[in-house]
Amino acid sequence: MKAFKLGPPGARSASALRVTMLGLRGFPDVQGGVETHAQNLALQLVELGCKVEVLTRSGYIPRGSSRSWRGIELVRLWSPRIKGLEAFVHSFLGVLRAACTRPDILHIHAIGPALFTPLARALGLRVVVTHHVLNYENEKWGALARAILRLGERAGMIFANGRIAVSRELARCMERIYHVPVTAIPNGIAMPQAVQSTAILQAFGLVPFRFVLMVARIDEQKRQLDLLEAFGRVEHHGWKLAFAGGVDYTGDYARAVHECARKIPGVVMLGHQGREELAQLYGHAAVFVLPSSHEGQPIAVLEALSYGCPAILSDIPAHRELALVGIELFPVGDIPDLADRLERCFRQPAIDRLSAAERERIMRGHDWGQIAQRTLNVYIDALRRGAGGLTHDSPRLSP
Repeated sequence: MKAFKLGPPGARSASALRVTMLGLRGFPDVQGGVETHAQNLALQLVELGCKVEVLTRSGYIPRGSSRSWRGIELVRLWSPRIKGLEAFVHSFLGVLRAACTRPDILHIHAIGPALFTPLARALGLRVVVTHHVLNYENEKWGALARAILRLGERAGMIFANGRIAVSRELARCMERIYHVPVTAIPNGIAMPQAVQSTAILQAFGLVPFRFVLMVARIDEQKRQLDLLEAFGRVEHHGWKLAFAGGVDYTGDYARAVHECARKIPGVVMLGHQGREELAQLYGHAAVFVLPSSHEGQPIAVLEALSYGCPAILSDIPAHRELALVGIELFPVGDIPDLADRLERCFRQPAIDRLSAAERERIMRGHDWGQIAQRTLNVYIDALRRGAGGLTHDSPRLSP
């Protein structure tokens, strides 16, 4: 018999609740917004008393690595390292494994893996789906992949016992399309580290407050080529452009980014960096830039702002929703506009950092402890509504 028991209506307890997470590559220190989200959420759920198991993909976790990390059980499950198949195969196998281990909650992250929500429900599992981003808007996917991602979104929204979206706009969009309740729970950020070392800056020849920073995986959605072209159009005056982030799969876009970076003086490719190195970069960058075509709620932007770094962001709903002083918006793909904003930065003798009040507001609104408690509430509501069967919940809109 399971240790978890529901309390009286309105109670919110984690008493040995068993949670299996699926849909991410793995952690710790695996690149990706979903991975960062799941890592921090899992840590806080353990603090709340949950027993958390994470199904990781074999290509990202070394064979023979530890089966636990800071109280979280890590299960290395095979998946092919093939673009378009990796998440599909891993998610299918993960649902079958969960059907054998019977967790209280199967928490599926992202709409691709959510394609298997109906299967999980048919197998009697209680499922919560977190919608992180409209992946089918990514330019790298062809028509078939986009259709599958849309189907995954539909399956996750209709058949899950509980639904979460990482932004208010995304939650409203899902409620409007599928007529089901979706809880908006934002991404979180850790408390900024005290920045003392400048080792990463020295290693790459970066001068404090004389470089532009972008932190993101190299991907068409992130539009690194736009930033490279904008930077190449203006006089640098000794400034540099630093890219932190690696490549999931080597392809035409990644090769184009690296080739373009080699041709433009002042561009530095840092690759994937850990938390300590990112703290140094955020703490000493003059401005953070993210020209993405679409986002759910980018953790890198929140982290940069938490260190007081002002930002130039593409004008998309996820960035507008932040509504913070210290953010400038420019139209997606408008390279001349972005170039003008960079040039103005380069000409300023000093660029103001975000105020302490703004930084405090960011931290309050994106606290992982509160995010975990709100997620736990969704779990318990899903348990109260019950599992079993393949029928979806009666449609109702959140107020």
